[in-house]
Amino acid sequence: MRSNYCGEVSESDIGKEVTLCGWANSYRDHGGVIFIDLRDKAGLVQLVCDPADSQSAHDAATTVRDEFVLIAKGKVRARGEGLENPNMETGKIEIIVDELIIESKSAPLPFVINDEKVGEETLLKYRYLDLRKKSSYESFRLRSKATIAARNILDANGFLEVETPILTKSTPEGARDYLVPSRVHGGEFYALPQSPQLFKQLLMVAGFDKYFQIAKCFRDEDLRADRQPEFTQIDIEMSFADQEDVIKISEDMLKAVFSACGHTIEAPFNRITYAEAMEKYGSDKPDLRYDLAMVDVIDIFANCSNEIFSSIAENKHHNRIKALKVPNGDNIFSKRQMKGFEDYVRKFGASGLGYFQLKEDGLKGPLAKFFEEKDLEEIIKATDLKVGDVIFFGAGEKKLVWDYMGRFRIYLAELMDIIPEGAFEFVWVVDFPMFEVDDGKVKALHHPFTMPRDLDKEYVEEIESIAYDIVLNGTELGGGSVRIHKPEIQKEVFKLLGISDEEAHEKFGFLVEALEYGAPPHAGLAFGLDRLMMLLTNSASIRDVIAFPKTQRAQCQLTQAPSGVDNEQLKELSIRIREQKKA
Repeated sequence: MRSNYCGEVSESDIGKEVTLCGWANSYRDHGGVIFIDLRDKAGLVQLVCDPADSQSAHDAATTVRDEFVLIAKGKVRARGEGLENPNMETGKIEIIVDELIIESKSAPLPFVINDEKVGEETLLKYRYLDLRKKSSYESFRLRSKATIAARNILDANGFLEVETPILTKSTPEGARDYLVPSRVHGGEFYALPQSPQLFKQLLMVAGFDKYFQIAKCFRDEDLRADRQPEFTQIDIEMSFADQEDVIKISEDMLKAVFSACGHTIEAPFNRITYAEAMEKYGSDKPDLRYDLAMVDVIDIFANCSNEIFSSIAENKHHNRIKALKVPNGDNIFSKRQMKGFEDYVRKFGASGLGYFQLKEDGLKGPLAKFFEEKDLEEIIKATDLKVGDVIFFGAGEKKLVWDYMGRFRIYLAELMDIIPEGAFEFVWVVDFPMFEVDDGKVKALHHPFTMPRDLDKEYVEEIESIAYDIVLNGTELGGGSVRIHKPEIQKEVFKLLGISDEEAHEKFGFLVEALEYGAPPHAGLAFGLDRLMMLLTNSASIRDVIAFPKTQRAQCQLTQAPSGVDNEQLKELSIRIREQKKA
């Protein structure tokens, strides 16, 4: 229908006849001459409907309102001197309309498009209107470019795109599965995949060598700004490959994706171990765009006369005392603010927060009286304090201290506005523990198919895995590992996790059996495409880069899903709804 897109008409088209299609972005009647800004995916252009040029076009224009769908035919001309609009890419030209067709009308809008004050539920209910914003279109244009770039670089490196099943077997490890009842097999259920993990390993056993997929995944978990019940990941797996091979292709892919989206990034990326990340930043996904690293001072605090700190310092294996230095903090924060910081960390389980200020005459603060002068000097040396610096202390069980001091580090960075805009800081976090112990139960930190470095350790928590995460600006973009390809190792890992032979056979028997038929060493990684695009577009939430997202209560405001179904459907599925007891 069209000869040009609205935003692409330029001065080189002056004098040409064009046919444009789009939506009425705005409407103005200036003394009988009607001006309409017509909008499509490429931008805006001004239509001029003058009865002196075309009475029929002018008559049609008098009935136009916002968001009417129009087809306009006319001639491109230069705007008069002083009438150019520098805020529009097409601001030097306009279209003299000789034919205007109202293709469809719009009902009164529930909100003004581009109004920043509209509530999120309303925007999601009318998502198709919210997506008309130019910023929304740009986000999805970039997402398309990123996906194509990822496909192209993986294809060029010999990867084969394979689709794995959506209806699969429930293996409730980690997050909850979404279950799908079977009509044919009454009382039995499929599960929607949390990831293609098992199938991509089977493809390696099959000899496919290099696999990738832009995969839909589903997890029934509590939602956050960077989580959705259904999400997309770029999934890769390689045979006869180790950690270095996966890291190399991952960096090449990310460079290609960022380049396609207009950014240049340098590789190789920095690397830190899991232990270093936790000890310095209190997080396995540290934001390294700014410093504020923590320092361990538990040995120094063992000498203090405060019984709370000295008792914590007695058990260095399970406890930590961390110092967090803020350069020039004495001139940034008031005493009232510093006391208020204690309220912040208490929200995350801290029992308190100590601090010192380095003055010209030495360390000052509520804790100073508990230390001898030589120990205060040790603190200054260990943390490289300068006059004017403030240092905060967190003490207690190590996981608790890591958590609240890590959060406090981010809180301070945001408060001081020291996070650089537009920076992309990648880091690989490597050498993860294989297991974690929670309430006496051993759990896999990544998943139970991760290759351990060495199972012969005194404590199960000391066993390392060959696992790696890629982190960007404090957000985990993806995670991967070298996989277990030897059935005897896989069985031993199941045993450490408390999974019996019977349970392992029921849940993972098909994988263990496949490993018996000659499995190559293999490794892989999965990137969260939604999270990646959230960071590339500087969006506040992954909901902004998913076309039709769910709310934080996992509901679709547009379609009103989830919803009830009629009794006949339930009967076919051998399901009966039990009435919920009222509280």
